[in-house]
Amino acid sequence: MAKAVFTTKVAPGYKDLPEARYHFPRTYLNQVRRAIGDHIVYYEPRRSSVDLSSLGGRQSYFGVARVTAVVEDSEVADHYYALIDDYLDFDKPVPFAEGGDYYESALKKPDGSTNKGAFGRAVRIIPDNEFDRILKSGFAPVLGEVSQLDSDSGLFEPTVPFERPIVEMTISRPFRERSFMHNVRAAYANRCSMTGLRLINGGGRPEVQAAHIQPVASKGPDSIRNGIALSGTVHWMFDRGLISVGDDYKILIAKNHVPEDAFRLLNRSGSIYLPKDQTLYPNAQYLKFHRDVIFKG
Repeated sequence: MAKAVFTTKVAPGYKDLPEARYHFPRTYLNQVRRAIGDHIVYYEPRRSSVDLSSLGGRQSYFGVARVTAVVEDSEVADHYYALIDDYLDFDKPVPFAEGGDYYESALKKPDGSTNKGAFGRAVRIIPDNEFDRILKSGFAPVLGEVSQLDSDSGLFEPTVPFERPIVEMTISRPFRERSFMHNVRAAYANRCSMTGLRLINGGGRPEVQAAHIQPVASKGPDSIRNGIALSGTVHWMFDRGLISVGDDYKILIAKNHVPEDAFRLLNRSGSIYLPKDQTLYPNAQYLKFHRDVIFKG
């Protein structure tokens, strides 16, 4: 097994969904097979779509996941899908280089310039120590929160270095829940998407909660695209299928299940508030799951 970097665009040209599957040609089959059972990080290139003239990509690492298997693409010859599990967005994107320091040493030539040949490979094997550096940078905001919480409780000793590979932390449920909450709140600017309420408590913490659209118990990923920011009451209603969201982002209400008082809480526009970044909008696949399996309408 080996860790790897998978490059993917914001608007992939195939049926990619970073949380579930990664499309690639035979060229990278050996490298992807080496990653089966291990973890990968996703990298977003400069080009934001399959259009050669498109720009706008962040040129940053943006998430971590685990490869479970490789299957052939039944529609395109000599192409494959890597099946993905345990996807988690970074709390902040990580640029491939900072101050001349490259996270992947293979991308830097001896003269300090970028090795464009290595950079052009969509799948790259990466050493464990470099992989861990990317994760520590990507999860720095939440790692700081966890350290502060442990310090306040007297359980954290700042002088003792953290030795466990960080990838072990990213598969723990408490860490994933905290990271998911941090990311969804940030994407929705701490505002309930269905009521517009943005409440901050006396300690400066937002009251809005992060709801999974397709529940974790039903194999829903801890992805912003599978999340929506909701106030407590609305979160309860959403989880119980009393309300849902259409593909057009209209709020759907189960007839005879929602009292008038609760109905008046919802946005008058009839639509949910969305993140400013369109790539973080709720994904249609997860919305459909909620409507088909959970919604009582």
